[in-house]
Amino acid sequence: MSRADAAALAVGTGALAAVLQFAGALKSLPVLAALPVDLTLVALALLLPSLFLLLLVRRWHVSAALALPLLGAGLLPFWLVLAGGWSRSASVVAEKLPQIVLLGPPMLLAGLLVGADGPTRRRFATAVVLIGLAVGAAVGWGIAANQVVLGGEIGADPTRTRVQYQLAGMAIACAAGLAAVRLVRARGLRRLGWAVVVLALAVAVLLPGGRAALLALSLGVALSPALLLWRGRRPLAALGWAAGVALAGGLGLALLARLPEMAQGLATLERLIGDPTERTPARLLLWDQALRWAGAAAPWGLGTGGFTIAAGSGDDRSLHPHNHALEMLAEAGLPGLLLWLASFGGGVALACRQARHVAPERAAEIAALVLPMALTVMLSTDLGNRMAWFALGLLLSLGVEARRPDHTSGPIP
Repeated sequence: MSRADAAALAVGTGALAAVLQFAGALKSLPVLAALPVDLTLVALALLLPSLFLLLLVRRWHVSAALALPLLGAGLLPFWLVLAGGWSRSASVVAEKLPQIVLLGPPMLLAGLLVGADGPTRRRFATAVVLIGLAVGAAVGWGIAANQVVLGGEIGADPTRTRVQYQLAGMAIACAAGLAAVRLVRARGLRRLGWAVVVLALAVAVLLPGGRAALLALSLGVALSPALLLWRGRRPLAALGWAAGVALAGGLGLALLARLPEMAQGLATLERLIGDPTERTPARLLLWDQALRWAGAAAPWGLGTGGFTIAAGSGDDRSLHPHNHALEMLAEAGLPGLLLWLASFGGGVALACRQARHVAPERAAEIAALVLPMALTVMLSTDLGNRMAWFALGLLLSLGVEARRPDHTSGPIP
């Protein structure tokens, strides 16, 4: 197969990666939820050969700064397998370890390649915006037609409800950040069109009920375009954009809070401004328990998946510490925490350093895609979430340059 043929076949890599990354959110679309096969498996099966072709048609230049994060990411699954040996868990460890060991490394590689190649990254970003709009529209239609139950209403399965609004909110938040970056870059009537898209996604994120998703959208919309402007040597415009988004968001939420008839059905807003005494701050309790058991089980930890049993919640994965650092400290001990810091913390450090040297658009798009996931990593999900590993790959991609074989002067823009 010639390189031209391989390049043509690899065109869909970006779109396939977007479908895989947000497959959980896409399953809220009725037409995809009714598929006889798992969308995640289909997307993964199609993406892997496409990534292989992408490897063939590019020349890859890897920074030496990736050594520590990649070493940490390689050793972390190995240590978690060892830590599973002294875990009291049966079902959690059997579910989480295969996701970390078998899905983590491929997702990291996929994120790295997609983020490093300019055309693939742009197709990925376009697909994410379309996915966010589709998911937002599907959630709105489902609520209007009483086809889905979101936000934790009485009678809903709390686990499925929580996962559903988290995944939907994540897709919408990432899409909004990317749309905001394109709004800043656009000119004329195209800017108005992108403003409408951002506004529609901001309204859509109020429907599912996820407060973390609302915060993630706010961070993405405020900081990603600000990074683009700052890198474009427009610091005052960057500060003005971030302040303007914060002001507009605050005024919008205040207006909705004072107009109950307009806020009716906006589950996120209802949970945001509801009486704080009506619900137990479960996340704070989990963090407190994680710190207590981390100290009690130091330095080796409780074993992979062992936190919920130690905390008295049974072998129930949904009651994990809801923070990657605390999860590693409690379950994998100090070695696990150090390896997590080397991989994920090292990825953040590398991205902050490399953002000054890559194209402003590239840095802003990666920020829009990673910020929502970074917030989720610290507030919600566990290490078995494949989306976190893909986001780590996107961060590390800032240390990789993809060039066409006939282009030796610089990376593909």
